[in-house]
Amino acid sequence: MHNADETCGIAQAALVLGDWWNVLVLREVARGHVRFDELAAEIGLSRKVLTERLGRLVAHGVLHRSLYQRRPVRYEYLLTDAGAALLPLLVAMQDWGDRWVLGDGSVTATATEDSAEHARVHALVGTRLPDGLELPGARGADLPLVSPDAAATVLFTYPGTGVDWGEPIPGAAGCTLENRLFRDAWPDFRRAGVDVRGISTQLPYEQAEFGSAEQVPYDLLSDARHHLAAALRLPTFRGAGRLRHKRLILVVDAERIVRHTLFPVVDIPHAVAQSLSLATESA
Repeated sequence: MHNADETCGIAQAALVLGDWWNVLVLREVARGHVRFDELAAEIGLSRKVLTERLGRLVAHGVLHRSLYQRRPVRYEYLLTDAGAALLPLLVAMQDWGDRWVLGDGSVTATATEDSAEHARVHALVGTRLPDGLELPGARGADLPLVSPDAAATVLFTYPGTGVDWGEPIPGAAGCTLENRLFRDAWPDFRRAGVDVRGISTQLPYEQAEFGSAEQVPYDLLSDARHHLAAALRLPTFRGAGRLRHKRLILVVDAERIVRHTLFPVVDIPHAVAQSLSLATESA
């Protein structure tokens, strides 16, 4: 390394991330694959190389080992605070890859059916949401993604309410309309035993102000730290100075299994009605 690298944050971060495999290990841990055999299977990495990479990430304070079995000894590899702070970087890398490598370079809040983003979202069907994943709610406390007392939960991600997008971004407009439609349909969701949770990368106080003004009856959750986007590899775009969720809907059952996905969401009223129908069936 050049001497100047000693004071360069980019160079020091590159030392920790190291190579392709370290980045993919962090990606999988963020997705909830925290045990050795799970990591080896998901990444397709030899046990020797995976052991080496995990050891380096633990030594750098990005992961820590947690014992879950004594005979034989088995560990889970969990993100430390330093590791969790890398999640926005992973999401930014994914956004860059979706836009500039897998896409045509344009900024869009939607996707085509032949896109990699479309394939990733629809591949979530049948998968289980990571354990212990909570997001800050508009009222201050961290909340689970899935309501503990509901037979099913509808999670809908949206770019942001009350945002001045500057130049129009395809698919970005309509967030207030979507929330109003879910608000108006809320009694029907509750009669079906279904909860609803809206998620954006806006800050909790921004969501609280909107929720109060619009009398939103369900919880609004903030993914400003990109924990959910990293865990599910959700599609994002950069607009108005912030990485934002593209609009999609997940129907999740009481066991945290994703049963249905709606993406891209083009016809918002139809998607809200469809989510009610699908969630009612799942419940």
